[in-house]
Amino acid sequence: MSVTINIPTVNDELRDFDNLFQLWRKAIENCSDVTFDFSKCYFLRPNAVAFLGGLIRLIQSHAGKITINKDTLHKDVKMNLQQNGFMYAFCEDKEPWQGNSIPYREDPKQDKDGLVYYLTEQWLGRGWVQMGQNLRNVIVGTVWEIYANAFEHGRTDIGVFSCGQHYPNLNQLKLTVVDFGVGIPYNVRQFQNNLDLSADKALEWAFQAGTSTRRGGVAGGVGLDYLKRFVKINRGKVEFFSHDGYVAIDENQEIYQNRQTFFQGTLVNITLQCDEALYLLASDADDEEPLF
Repeated sequence: MSVTINIPTVNDELRDFDNLFQLWRKAIENCSDVTFDFSKCYFLRPNAVAFLGGLIRLIQSHAGKITINKDTLHKDVKMNLQQNGFMYAFCEDKEPWQGNSIPYREDPKQDKDGLVYYLTEQWLGRGWVQMGQNLRNVIVGTVWEIYANAFEHGRTDIGVFSCGQHYPNLNQLKLTVVDFGVGIPYNVRQFQNNLDLSADKALEWAFQAGTSTRRGGVAGGVGLDYLKRFVKINRGKVEFFSHDGYVAIDENQEIYQNRQTFFQGTLVNITLQCDEALYLLASDADDEEPLF
């Protein structure tokens, strides 16, 4: 069975994530022959780039055929996908170039050295944020934990997908990490032997300091307590989507809720403020040890 999936314009409001998850559901129901049509897409955030890359690999892992209709790509969208390496990964020989993108990245297997380089040099090391080395190590360590938990607990057959972007006009630096595994609520329910635990309560438990579903009870949970504190101090934001659970944490709020839209895996969307004085202040005040 063949199906055409129309890719919409994707920002990073809640409705945009809902649209991505609806694409996932449509694709997994029609995995044999899928065409991506971009004629209705005029802008893509990195959340969409990482998600669509993973979705393509998911379909391919089920022996499905993917066609990206390049003729439907609008000029600015195509240039962005060329710059961040998405087009090179799937349908073009033109190599990406360094711009405001944090490159599209696929990690079929865990590659700590490669990911630490990616986070340190390609995400935080481009001069967009100014911070001390210790603070940078802490941030990289917390985000590395997201990848580590996806590989250790996510049971993803196709790996983890990433992409980011610097937005000078917004003074923001974004990074999205997504896997198509079993999801955080599933693991917490199994660990607590409580299959009736709601997704929001499972995610709230995962964000508490010292909680863990790791074998041997190693403290750290999904390694999110550091990240939670960091984004609150630095006026950033972190969002988690897993199953029908949603987490949003910033300087003003910490929300755990259930939503109507379901996504089996886990998507993490991180926004940092590119405020030099703010980060220097945080670096001077920070006394945490590096996480690795």
